[in-house]
Amino acid sequence: MAEHLASIFGTEKDRVNCPFYFKIGACRHGDRCSRLHTRPTVSPTLLLSNMYHRPDMITPGVEPQGQPLDPRKIQEHFEDFYEDIFEELSKFGEIENLNVCDNLADHMIGNVYVQFKEEDHAAATLQALQGRFYSGRPIIADFSPVTDFREATCRQYEENDCNRGGYCNFMHVKMISRELRRKLFGKYHRHRGSRSRSRSLSPHHRRDYDRPDRRDYRDSRERDRSGRRSHRRYDSDGPRRRSRSPIREGSEERRARIEQWNREREERQS
Repeated sequence: MAEHLASIFGTEKDRVNCPFYFKIGACRHGDRCSRLHTRPTVSPTLLLSNMYHRPDMITPGVEPQGQPLDPRKIQEHFEDFYEDIFEELSKFGEIENLNVCDNLADHMIGNVYVQFKEEDHAAATLQALQGRFYSGRPIIADFSPVTDFREATCRQYEENDCNRGGYCNFMHVKMISRELRRKLFGKYHRHRGSRSRSRSLSPHHRRDYDRPDRRDYRDSRERDRSGRRSHRRYDSDGPRRRSRSPIREGSEERRARIEQWNREREERQS
């Protein structure tokens, strides 16, 4: 029986736990859902709910005053936001994925998912974001059960063939340019390559391969993107990185742990 329950956990056959919350960390029914939304106590992934506000929030492609918006301006606005939050969140640890939803439904619009390489980096970020604001709005952050974005994203949207549009229940991940992705995520690859090469150098020729000073990086960012409006609205800086956490668990281990949480909660309630 236990093996059967573990095998159907988080699927449509599971009548106890919500499969949508398990897959995408959000559910259109919210607290009114008839199935459980078991929030993890630790995860490498954080959900920043409704954080991105697109300039055509009311009507896609049209600004609030009713004038049509150039798609290039919309993309530029998004990439400014993406780079801004990447720089801020990467202070706490290495980022593996940073996804922003392009969905329009209330429970998914503007959702930002950041997946760190280490769980303790996500925990440090969550603690630092408590009580903080972005563009005058409070940041609502929590651990997310999502660790495999392949299960969470809409394949039809990636193929430009989703007939549900912005109200699809799976993630419509907004894309950034290849140049920006190389600029943000490429530094991790360069850093790893530098560290591996440094092992072969003699002590006399060894050099420091730590990341550059944040002020230098910000200055270079302003030079690279001169003429583009900055969306930086954070009120404070975060702490330094913490030590490495244990190896992240897989889907089977995660399901077993969530099932254990359910049993412990039932025992406390009985």
